[in-house]
Amino acid sequence: MLKLSKSDAAACRWISAAAKEAGGRAYLVGGCVRDSLLGKTPKDIDIEIYGLTPAMVEKTLSRRFRFEMVGKSFGVWILKGFCIDVSVPRTERKTGEGHRAFDVECDPFLPVEAACARRDFTVNSMLCDCLTGEIVDPYGGRKDLERGILRHTSDKFSEDPLRVLRAMQFIARFGFSPAQETVELCSKIPFENLAPERVFEEWKKLLLKGSKISGGLNFLRDCGWIRHFPELAACSGCPQDPEWHPEGDVFVHTGFCLDHFAAHRTGDDREDLVVGLAVLCHDFGKPLCTAFGEDGKIHSYGHDVLGARPAREFLGRMTREKSLIEEVVVLVERHMAVLDLWRSGAGDSAIRRLARKVGRIDRLVRVDDADRNGRPPLEPGDSPQGVWISERARELSVRDSAPKPILMGRHLVSRGMRPSEKFKAILSAAYEAQLDGEFSDEAGAAEWLGGFLREHGA
Repeated sequence: MLKLSKSDAAACRWISAAAKEAGGRAYLVGGCVRDSLLGKTPKDIDIEIYGLTPAMVEKTLSRRFRFEMVGKSFGVWILKGFCIDVSVPRTERKTGEGHRAFDVECDPFLPVEAACARRDFTVNSMLCDCLTGEIVDPYGGRKDLERGILRHTSDKFSEDPLRVLRAMQFIARFGFSPAQETVELCSKIPFENLAPERVFEEWKKLLLKGSKISGGLNFLRDCGWIRHFPELAACSGCPQDPEWHPEGDVFVHTGFCLDHFAAHRTGDDREDLVVGLAVLCHDFGKPLCTAFGEDGKIHSYGHDVLGARPAREFLGRMTREKSLIEEVVVLVERHMAVLDLWRSGAGDSAIRRLARKVGRIDRLVRVDDADRNGRPPLEPGDSPQGVWISERARELSVRDSAPKPILMGRHLVSRGMRPSEKFKAILSAAYEAQLDGEFSDEAGAAEWLGGFLREHGA
């Protein structure tokens, strides 16, 4: 038995014994076999049962488990209370363009080699007998796993173009090196009718699970699929001043930044996604403004602000979640602010206003930290500007949120004022005064309001 939790292992053994009793054979398949051989306890377990019809499988499972069945033409049973899916082998026939254009039919008597041929990579095409522990490996996946090579299983790989992006995030997650024949095959696969949400899921996995994200981006470039993401493609070959960026061009720098980000994820998927996307997009403005100055050096003045548009376009093709896009874009647009404020010795007002603009200064600090540490062979380390602004923002209570308005409409009503169009102007002026440090509590706000009303005859 592979590396499974106690309860999952017991369930798998029961299923295997019951399948054998009914005349079939059960295998652990796919990612759970791969992860177990890597010494990891798999979170999700897939069991494939050969030699039993879907009706026989369902009858067998019903003796012990509660489950939900997915699909009518092919059988997949999701066991309730377990992270286990049970299925029968199936055949897939390409019927059109896109990753959904397949006819799928179950075939419980399909030979193992034929069933495995439809899987994407050899490292995902291994099976393990739940009772004997025997590894069935018709395409050499174990050898590829030991060598750290990602190789497509068969020519059926090209039937689903989404697998190119799956290769990207697999390379980043496991540190695999792509087989040259896989790179060449991917270069010939068209980007056809892929659903934006499915494309975005692969990018999310790259950022939230990848440890060597640069490897995934390099694969995207090497197989030519980077052309489908023109904002990122433009970074390849865009030069940088070697004094500040000895690592290479903007694309290379972005990869190193993302590797640093990956090593410092927080585990909060939402926060990590926003920051990861901002790091990915942070220099999209450089190809728009990079030039040689009169001093003979390479400059990219204003690239942070210019990066807002391409970042929004890049993200807008993959997701309709406007709030996510705007949270990322504002970090791109202001990613130089931490350094600028530190260099200028900015006061409290500037820090409060930055917090109002970006929402969370701690996110901006993470982007700045990745940007600074994505420049090998320059010595890595804490960003001095990041440490400085983090301490200041913490003192001002704006590190992880925008300043909350102290003076509210209810305060105006308590002074006998009736709601009117003037409320908005008064509250706006009060918030600006608060950001400037004219008051910091309700008592101070009340005093400020009294002076404001007297001055404006309100």
